[in-house]
Amino acid sequence: MKEIAIIGFGVVGGGVAALIDENAPAIRRMAGDEVHVKYILDLRDFPDSPYGDRVIHDVNILLDDPEIALVVETMGGVNPALTFSREALSRGKHVVTSNKELVAKHGKELMELAAANGAAYLYEASVGGGIPEIRSMRTSLAGDEIDAVSGILNGTTNYILTRMRDGGISFEEALAEAQELGYAEKDPSADIHGFDAQRKIMILTAVATGYIVKEEDVYTETMSRLTVADMDAAKRIGGAVRLIGSFRREGECAAISVCPRIVMNDNPLAHINDVYNGVAVTGRLTGDVLYYGRGAGRYPTAGSVIADIIAAFSGAYKCESHPTWEAAPAGFVKDFAESSCRMYIRVSGSRAEIQESAALLFGDVEILDASPAGKTEFITPVLAERVIREAMPSLPGSVESAVRML
Repeated sequence: MKEIAIIGFGVVGGGVAALIDENAPAIRRMAGDEVHVKYILDLRDFPDSPYGDRVIHDVNILLDDPEIALVVETMGGVNPALTFSREALSRGKHVVTSNKELVAKHGKELMELAAANGAAYLYEASVGGGIPEIRSMRTSLAGDEIDAVSGILNGTTNYILTRMRDGGISFEEALAEAQELGYAEKDPSADIHGFDAQRKIMILTAVATGYIVKEEDVYTETMSRLTVADMDAAKRIGGAVRLIGSFRREGECAAISVCPRIVMNDNPLAHINDVYNGVAVTGRLTGDVLYYGRGAGRYPTAGSVIADIIAAFSGAYKCESHPTWEAAPAGFVKDFAESSCRMYIRVSGSRAEIQESAALLFGDVEILDASPAGKTEFITPVLAERVIREAMPSLPGSVESAVRML
């Protein structure tokens, strides 16, 4: 029997305990032995839970117990999760986590500590909930060079954007609805300002390249300024607005960002709605691969944790590429201002003047038909972000919106 401990008995931690009991025969078959939850570490007591008798409040109990072979960390945040993970790994215990913030900020250190102590540090559940994109990239695509990863990495923001488009409601109304349904936290900052997706694209970039970048090097933009008019414009163009986390190789550098983009309907990401996530991976040899599914939730995320538990106990993790990461070298992340894109721009004012000015400033622009009264909408050719931003203040009238195209 393999004894494990769970740190953090919230939505995901509770789901892990339940799945270990419900799927015991399948887990035993795949892991090669029975897996049993011996301890649950939490600040709270759970007298009404069937696992209440396993709850402890002192981490040293599980750390000092030689029977504990693996620790599941589902508490979130950096501290004390970092301290607990370090201690467990230093004693040769495997650690499986769903904590994206910890993996993005300290994954390199924890992987090195795991390797030094003959343990595994596994993090499939940190990105995409139940979608198995990390292990697939590290195994099935291990022999390929990953040139690009782009995706809808946050279910809360995707729900908000879907409701704005389909329901014609404002950002504020859609956010309030998401909070009422439990999709968004009381403080939704990490979701709507892109920080959650930022951590996830950092992790996916590291999986693709072996380099972990710094948070400050990933251009991250809020989606809170988006309006119903932007949703309507995207429909007329033939696409949908999505919050996209993106990594793309450009020579020896990488362009990495999180920002709202208009995704055209010929891209499958345009059709991923509600709380679902999708990750598109482009391999130099394999071409395009799409991962799709529930990006969060009790059982999808817990299922990914279980898969990592099985990988640790079966030894399958040893076959995966990039078991550790390196710090990205100076200059690896391209200055976002120098990255190129097409951009949708909406301006209020005289159509004739705006049209003439846009052609002079940006070149061969595409003027959109059926624009709202008093507005002129156009799409720039592919230009550097810096060029577009520097030119926009010279447009006559008032720029109401500028949304990048994917």
